[in-house]
Order: sequence, then structure tokens, then C-alpha cells
Amino acid sequence: MRSITKQFPGVLALQDVDLMVKKQEIHGVVGENGAGKSSLMKVLSGIYIKDSGEIRLDGKLVELKDAQDAHKHGINLVHQEPQIVSTLPIYENIGLGNFPHKGIFMDKKKLIRKSSELCRYVGIDKPVEMLTEYLSIGERQLLQFARAIFYESSIIVMDEPTSSLAEKEKDHMFSIVRKLRDSGVTFVYITHRMDELFEICDKITVLKDGKLVRSVDIKEIDKKGLVNLMVGREVGHSYPEPKEQYGDEVLRVENLNKKGVYSDVSMYARAGEVVGFGGLVGAGRTEVMDAIFGMAPPESGDIYIHGKKTKIHNPKEAIESQIAYVTEDRHGGLMLHASIIENMTIASLKEFVDKFFINEKKKIQKAEDYKKRINIKAPDLQTAVGDLSGGNQQKVIFAKWLLGSADIYILDEPTRGIDVGAKDEIYKIIRTLTDTGKAVIVISSDMPELLGISDRIYVMHNGRITGELLRKDATESKVLQYATGVMN
Repeated sequence: MRSITKQFPGVLALQDVDLMVKKQEIHGVVGENGAGKSSLMKVLSGIYIKDSGEIRLDGKLVELKDAQDAHKHGINLVHQEPQIVSTLPIYENIGLGNFPHKGIFMDKKKLIRKSSELCRYVGIDKPVEMLTEYLSIGERQLLQFARAIFYESSIIVMDEPTSSLAEKEKDHMFSIVRKLRDSGVTFVYITHRMDELFEICDKITVLKDGKLVRSVDIKEIDKKGLVNLMVGREVGHSYPEPKEQYGDEVLRVENLNKKGVYSDVSMYARAGEVVGFGGLVGAGRTEVMDAIFGMAPPESGDIYIHGKKTKIHNPKEAIESQIAYVTEDRHGGLMLHASIIENMTIASLKEFVDKFFINEKKKIQKAEDYKKRINIKAPDLQTAVGDLSGGNQQKVIFAKWLLGSADIYILDEPTRGIDVGAKDEIYKIIRTLTDTGKAVIVISSDMPELLGISDRIYVMHNGRITGELLRKDATESKVLQYATGVMN
């Protein structure tokens, strides 16, 4: 890719960017949120049409007018947010847009057989006739990978592919990447996770503010040097200091059950406490939080808010009970065509009511304050959320709930897709919440993060809480043993 430029309304996403990738190379593309990584990859995969510049494959000039064009040239993108049709079965999602045919009809038997093979290959242990809506976020990510293999791609672009995967699933995916690389496939890999870059990549290209900073062989740079290239300053995660005292119990859950999903789940959270939830993908962590927030109520069990038994049938009742929920599914919590300020204030409009009318000045001041506090990169508050990078979209969701006045904050993978320079900001905000007496529950598949920010950790395995650890007793080994059922 040479001199690639791409502009959106009010945003110059890419400016004269070069990217050179060799055959059978695993090439990392890194940078802070808004650096242009995903935009560059969407140009390569035909989703965006470049404004200027050129793309050459095997030395030949190509024009990629849409995703189908890219597929024909052997390019496939594994998105950060899984691109699936939830009402279709797994096998149809894998073959989507590329169904095998027998005459004029889809060869269903062949598609099911091939899909079953690919699911086993990528680690999806579910019947391919099952509807995709029943897959976890992590399994949906693996499904996209199966689709890329089904398309017989020669170039696979991976945009934060492990952000929803636990360590075991990540290792499995990397083994697949290496096998495919050895068979002739080339990879372009976007991630914010430093360890992954140095584990899997041969070379790295750094972008900043839509411009090329440098391309470098992985052996010629260390983590500190790479971070300095990305952010232009030294960054190190400062996890919040543990608190010594907590307030009253804010939330208690007793014996929550949902057949085949989770069973006998009991837990509590106190004012001023960060309660972590660990476990492998599919352990039931998100499903329990969905139940507490009323998105998918349990079949039995009780929820107590400030000691009072509370029935929560839907998210509206959860919000009225002073619960905020930053979900793992970013797009499910956003109105992509609406502005930043509309998205940020939708859950807390009552906070801005002044004598029956919305105080627009107060609303704008509050939204502008949070835009600055968590460093949302956008021209202004009227920018459409769909025009933001993935990481900045995540920050908008975070801000949406911070603007309210909840007592309980549930954060599901809150730093997924957040760059190294912004994670510290999120950690500081979490501790600010607890310093003001809020209870914060954090689901995280990032082990250092889980251990670093949690005052107390629950670990789940196969829908059950298998362990509870105080911060001083929690180690990666203990969490993994509980997460795999070894210490159950």
C-alpha cells in the first residue's frame, strides 16, 4: 500500500500511509486509538475506498471497490466486532457470500461438512446447525476466523482478534495462525496487547494520527521503544492502590440459576470496592451480569440492592435501581449514526432536566468534560459515533454510564480495544468511582488487569463460581486453576 489517504467528514483518517508486507509474514499494525489502523485495514479489505494512493498485490496494481472484490483477491478481514447474522445457523455464517452450489441450489450437505471441520479446527465445540445467536462473543470471533479459512484467503487481516478470548483460546488461535502461515498465508495483525505483538509478529508498522511513524523488525525493538513510538511518551500501567476499608453492601446476589447457562451463583459487592470476575470464555460471567441488569433475567434466585430484595425484569428497571452496565458488545450499546453527545447522554437525560426542560448548556458542559477526561479523539461532540475508531467508541460507552448517577457499575471487558495510553485513564476513573462510594464489578480476560485492579476476585467455570480470592491472595496460577475447574 503506497500513499494511502482517506478522509471522513471532519476527520483525516489516513494521510499518505505506506504499508509493505512480505509473503508468509505476520505483520503487526499498531498505534493509539484513532491512529488509523482499522481504517487502513478496511481500505485493504475493500470496506472503505481510498481517496488516493495505490494497492499492489504480488506487484500488480489492484482496485478494491468492495469487500467482494477483496475476497476475489484472497483478502479477508477478521473484524474486532464479530460480523455475523445471529438468526442464521453457524454453517450459513461461515459460508456467507460464498456458498458452495450443486447446480442452482446451495450444496447444504457440503457446507455443513466443511463448516464442521473448520469449527473443530478453530475450537468451536458446538453443532454447526445451531443458531449463531447462542455463541459467546469469543466463539463468534473464532467463527469469523473459520470463515476466513473457508474463503481460502491468501491474506488474512486480524483486527483485535483475541480481545474477547481467554489465554487458552488465544494460544489455540496463534497455533492456527502459525500453521496457516507455514502453508503460505500472509497475516496483518492489529492489537493493543504488547505481549501478543512480540509473541506472534515478524515485523511491526506504527501509525499515529493517520500517518506512518515507522516500520521495524520485531527483533530490533523492545516494548518500551514500541510504546514510545506509538504515544510519544513513556507509559506504564499504574493500577489503583488497594483500599483497606469498604462501605456497606450495595449488591448481593443469591442462588441465581438459569438452566444450561449458570447455577447457584451467589456474590456481593460493597461500596468502594472493585470486584473482579475471572474465567475462561463461556464460563458464564457475562450471562450473570446480563441477568443482574435485566437483559436476560434468571429462572430463579434473588437480587438485593442496598439490602432490599429487588425484581429486575429489564434494563430500565436496572437503571432505576442505580445499576450501570458497560457491555462487552460495543455496537449493542451504541447508536452508530447518532452523535457523540447523543450517545453519551441517552442514559442520563434526567440529570439535565431543569423545570421540565433539558438544560442543553449543562448537558454539553458535562459531555465535553468527559470527552476530555477519557480522551475521546473526535473533532467535536456532534461527530457521528460510527465515524470513530473502535477504541474511541468504547470510550463513548464508558462515558455514557459515567455521566449518570449509578451506585453499581458493571464493566464487561472495559479496556478491550483501548490503547496503552488510555488504559491508565480508565483505571483512574474506576478508582475515582470507588473513592466516591460506588461499587464496581469488572469482568476481564486480561489477567494482569484482573489481578491489578480488583480488591476481590470471583472466578467462574462452567456456569458456577468456583473460587473467591482477596487481592493479597490472588495469583495468576490460582485464578487459572479455579477457571479450569482444577480447584473446584
